Amino acid sequence: MNKFNRRIFVFGGVATAGALALTGNASAALAYPFKLGIASGDPLPDGVVLWTRLAVDPADENGHGDMPNQSVDVEWQIATDETFGNVVQSGKVTALHADAHSVHVEVHGLQSDHEYFYRFKAAGHLSPVGRTRTSPALDVVGRDLLMAFTSCAHYENGYYTVYRRMAEDRPDLILHLGDYIYEGKGTTGGVRQHLGDEIVYLKDYRRRYAQYKSDTDLQAAHAVAPWLVVPDDHEVENNYANMTRANNSPELTAAQWKQRRADAYRAYYENMPLRGGAKPNGANIQLYRRVRWGRLATFHMLDTRQYRNDQACGDGWQYCPPAGDPARTLPGMAQENWLLDGLAQRNGIWDVIGQQVFFARQVDGNDAGNMDAWDGYPASRDRIQKGWVQRGVRNPVVLTGDVHRAWANDLKVDYTNPAAPVVGTELVTSSVSSGGDGADSTAIPHVAHNPHLKFHSQHRGYVRTVIGQSKMDVDFRVVPKITTRGAAVRTQRSFVIEEGRPGLRNP
Repeated sequence: MNKFNRRIFVFGGVATAGALALTGNASAALAYPFKLGIASGDPLPDGVVLWTRLAVDPADENGHGDMPNQSVDVEWQIATDETFGNVVQSGKVTALHADAHSVHVEVHGLQSDHEYFYRFKAAGHLSPVGRTRTSPALDVVGRDLLMAFTSCAHYENGYYTVYRRMAEDRPDLILHLGDYIYEGKGTTGGVRQHLGDEIVYLKDYRRRYAQYKSDTDLQAAHAVAPWLVVPDDHEVENNYANMTRANNSPELTAAQWKQRRADAYRAYYENMPLRGGAKPNGANIQLYRRVRWGRLATFHMLDTRQYRNDQACGDGWQYCPPAGDPARTLPGMAQENWLLDGLAQRNGIWDVIGQQVFFARQVDGNDAGNMDAWDGYPASRDRIQKGWVQRGVRNPVVLTGDVHRAWANDLKVDYTNPAAPVVGTELVTSSVSSGGDGADSTAIPHVAHNPHLKFHSQHRGYVRTVIGQSKMDVDFRVVPKITTRGAAVRTQRSFVIEEGRPGLRNP
């Protein structure tokens, strides 16, 4: 048993020993209801969101985890120590059947830049213990930030070793950039198998999240640090984009497609440590937001699915050429302006843009790029890159998921000119499991046409960063296999991004 596993074991023992410190809701006898784990997210200088969802049988077909059709009182505690000898806040909330017994507690009044531990109790049962932290005060740079990010965790493709290894690094903050679940029906021949058919209705989305969240490696990653999350396409449907039509569900009417989106986003909110402002309004959900880490960094979290403007391309958006229509936008004009306004504030040394799809230009010999990425919206990318240059943003770093491969890219306003100055950096994480076992090859595809692409890996993994005042240290962490459990992790490549000098350098 390694150090991290021993620590989780101790957490569980402490929680049991402290059971009498909480007054439970004994109105209904329940089997152990914390089988989906616990989580925290969206830290502030004085608080954080605490999350759990009650389920006694995650595989239950009704999507409610075999919970009774009634409300359940859930108590919570947050302490400065993992033995809960110094509980600083506590309270009680009601987990509603209508919300799949999910709980979102927005805690305030905590000390800035501080580590805390939290737990829940329901029907006499104690949850696992989670570790979280608040961000630094807004006027303080603070200490270095250990941040890790990843994406794309197809349950059927492999085990979640990447989550476990990421948890063992004990980061201060974790970003998940989308494809937390996959919507496809269960197939035979994979490492694991989805329950049920392709998910379309609310009960199906709820059940799929419950299946994913039953994984103990995923639970460990949630328990070790607060998360910032944004979805990509598979949380709704593969290659889904904008809110106006069913791109990949022609059998659905417009009303049915709208209801599917509404159900998907409702389940996403129910299962993520998000603030109340992200609670969906029908088929719409407000997910782009800014989270400041004192004066050290500002995280601009984007939504690159809901607001795409593809009218210039007609039907079949994913096959459209990169037309020169400047009205074409990937994040939508409102979100573009919101991003540029936030970058102009320059509140942190580092401006970190957390988003989903490949940002840098990436073309083959025929000058064709990925139309389900920023290459399909070149005017939109150009406005954002020129915008941060015009606003004097010194250290823009774009974080990306989606492509199941790791990349490290220099960003340029003019990608056709190898001599053009570097104006930013993109770090692309590989997947948790999507794509199955990777390969040792690091050859950069079409490198002659993309000299700004500096690194490529086909392994599964995550990106670990240490963000400091003068530099950002970057490690591309990989595991050789995810089709069997327990693979070790290694750093395949490291880079340094120096403050005031955008681009990738060797350490």
